Amino acid sequence: MFDLLKKANEFKMSRRSFIGWSSAIAATAAIPVSRGLIAKADTNIGLEDSSGEGVWKTAACWHNCGSRCLNKVLIKDGVVVRQKTDDTHPDSPDFPQQRGCLRGRSQRKQVFNADRLKYPMKRKNWEPGGGKKELRGNDQWVRISWDEAFELIAAETKRITEKYGNESVLVTGGDINITNVMAEIGGYSACYGSSSWGAWRWIYENMGVGEGLAVNGINDRLDLRNSQLIVLWGANPAWSTMGSVTYNYLQAKKAGARFISIDPMYTDSANVFDADWVPIRPGTDDALALAMMYTLLDEDDPKSNPLVKWDFLHKYTIGFDREHMPDGADPKDNFKDYLLGTYDGQPKTPEWASEICGIEPSKIRELAREIGGTERVALLTAWAPARISNGEGWVQAFSALGMMTGHMGSPGNMTGVSCWEYAGNMGPMLLIAGGAGTERVANAVDNMINENEIWDAVLDGKFLQRYEGERKANIQFIYHNYNNTLQTRSNIAKGIEAHRKVEFVVTNAYALTTNAKYSDIVLPVATQWETEGAVKGGNREILITWSKIMDPLYESKTDQEIAEGLLAALGKDPKNVFPFSEKQQYFNQLAGSMVVKENGVDYEPLCTITANDIKEWGVEGSPQQGRIPLKEFVDQGIYQIPRKPGDNFGFIAYKDFIDDPEGNPVSSESGKFEIYCKAINELSKKAYSEIAPIPKYEPKVHGYEATFEDWDKKKKGKYPYQVINPHYLRRSHSTFDNVPQLREAWPNPVYISQKDAQEIGIKDGETVLMSNEYGQALRPAKITEGIIPGTIGLPHGAWVDIDEKTGIDRAGADNLFVAHIPKGLGSSGFNSARCNVEKWNGEPLEEDVKWEQRIIKF
Repeated sequence: MFDLLKKANEFKMSRRSFIGWSSAIAATAAIPVSRGLIAKADTNIGLEDSSGEGVWKTAACWHNCGSRCLNKVLIKDGVVVRQKTDDTHPDSPDFPQQRGCLRGRSQRKQVFNADRLKYPMKRKNWEPGGGKKELRGNDQWVRISWDEAFELIAAETKRITEKYGNESVLVTGGDINITNVMAEIGGYSACYGSSSWGAWRWIYENMGVGEGLAVNGINDRLDLRNSQLIVLWGANPAWSTMGSVTYNYLQAKKAGARFISIDPMYTDSANVFDADWVPIRPGTDDALALAMMYTLLDEDDPKSNPLVKWDFLHKYTIGFDREHMPDGADPKDNFKDYLLGTYDGQPKTPEWASEICGIEPSKIRELAREIGGTERVALLTAWAPARISNGEGWVQAFSALGMMTGHMGSPGNMTGVSCWEYAGNMGPMLLIAGGAGTERVANAVDNMINENEIWDAVLDGKFLQRYEGERKANIQFIYHNYNNTLQTRSNIAKGIEAHRKVEFVVTNAYALTTNAKYSDIVLPVATQWETEGAVKGGNREILITWSKIMDPLYESKTDQEIAEGLLAALGKDPKNVFPFSEKQQYFNQLAGSMVVKENGVDYEPLCTITANDIKEWGVEGSPQQGRIPLKEFVDQGIYQIPRKPGDNFGFIAYKDFIDDPEGNPVSSESGKFEIYCKAINELSKKAYSEIAPIPKYEPKVHGYEATFEDWDKKKKGKYPYQVINPHYLRRSHSTFDNVPQLREAWPNPVYISQKDAQEIGIKDGETVLMSNEYGQALRPAKITEGIIPGTIGLPHGAWVDIDEKTGIDRAGADNLFVAHIPKGLGSSGFNSARCNVEKWNGEPLEEDVKWEQRIIKF
């Protein structure tokens, strides 16, 4: 309160100045009154409000939620008053508005949150070499200046690299700024993982299919309306993919499509689309797919009941039967004989699968008949079912099901990943953002540590170099850069242990995230509302640009400013690494943005840029003719391609290959879809565990079978429940978890079936203790009929908050329970976890909206 009174004469605060702060009490303690919500940037950008209340500017909605929507803020007298979303044109199914979700619309609550980090700071008990490392995560913070922060980081960087080598520096996150700094001074160890993709990440190309992001695998949204049946397999776009995706699916429903949802939970998507819900145990999707394919074989009659598309299999695939195996392969290893159990003695019947996946044999047969017997089917999966250990077999089986039924490469037929911003709408991008002009500095260190091994690499001093073999590691410095790795990767407790071992940890952060909490030095980074601007694609039909809303709050700096300061402290010229200003980079993105022409093939510049534009921006560039004036694009914030059925922008995945397989081969070694894929098998022999060349069921590490002490007698073990981590509307991964308004709206319970709750003896809202060999957590129970018994739904992304005395996390961080075990090609098993659940006999857990925020006071 003293700070507020002290600054009262510097700035007269209106009631609206408090908008965006988490609470009035917190705001009076922390609000930067002289800067507050003051928007000082570029008053010549934006559109006047129709009522004359202020100017609307496009603000960043930059989070990795799986979409990209239009986010506008109203600025009046230099104050951010409120937000809105897309109203740039009338809404229609063919030309939908790009509307933001509850997270995007609460962005100012995040940007102006009372817990924003204000100043560079260091841990009180830190000193060169680590000091009291065991206090990381539980120490006091000391405010320092930027000069001191840069000097300390530079000194420790030099000391550690000189003593241990540049391999001892681990940089997490893919942002170019800090990686360029460390590359410039000799290199760093990097980490990699499958993160969102799961097992799709590294096998799709060898099979000749798309993985849902880099390579198109499904048709566009207008063709979705041609599908008679849409199967959402582990996909919940209503929660996990914002924007117009759910609206696009609804157009298919209005056109007559039926929906099936195969998922451990009854999702909001299943509800909205009136889908037939098929509850399935996590990690057993491949068993279901195999049994469906067995049924197709068993019941197929080419004349009276054609369920298998033999012409498709014979012409476009290899490895389905012994007559179509690749050269050199054992004919006995064909997929058809595996399904029939010809050589292993186990036919993959619905009865066999039912015991594993929990679906009645009659329902499995019904699903097979529906998918095989319907002419136009969209088989759509998200990445979630593949976010399991040993998940490659699921990717192979799902793809084979689409090939076996021929639901690929023609109108209304598609089989592939449907998620992120490409959910239900793939195809070449109709608009392409220009490049910033910056380049990555080559990294002289080639260490690549799998994210399932990063904490083991720190603690045990070794890791498996991809496709090479074991290497030694001596990580002593972790720099967290534009990410929340400690929070969002497996086995948080082991990650904390690793952080308390190394000599130095630095994080750039806007709030005290998990990364920052366990660091030695934390640098306050500006949000995207405080940077010059950027151009970003979303779905294939839009391009969004946002511009600066305000100067960086408090003493925060942009990522590039931090990188430049570190380079200077390290004795390097920042201009050699970052030759362009951030404003020049933004202009480069605008000038280089391209839009498709009416022919649907060629591209032209999006923005018309005049010599006067270049002068006003104060940048270097050349005039050009484009589709719309530069200022119009920046003021409006979005350019969207109007669509209509029959236009030149439609897309059918694999159509070129289907029309001419020899002239347009897919990416596999054979040029065909590979049901038998030798390349996958060979790669896996150099990785973590062998993957069969054909789809085969394998019990998953910490999967359903692992919940039993004795599988044959069906005696449950110490951890009898499976855990899944659904995306949750409160957060984008872990981002937004600190926003009180979202905490109030979405309280982050653990979902438990009515049957399990009765057996455990708990009621709705009561506190439960979840536990396994990796951690413990408390959560309020949400009792529901909408989750398959034996499975616990713990939403993804809560910021871990471990009591140092008890070791119990009160936040319910999902990755606390996930094993740190790499399998296959190294994909992460976020949905492979087991736990026990019991009624908590201690004090009931207080709603987290009432928890004290992580506000640092000096």
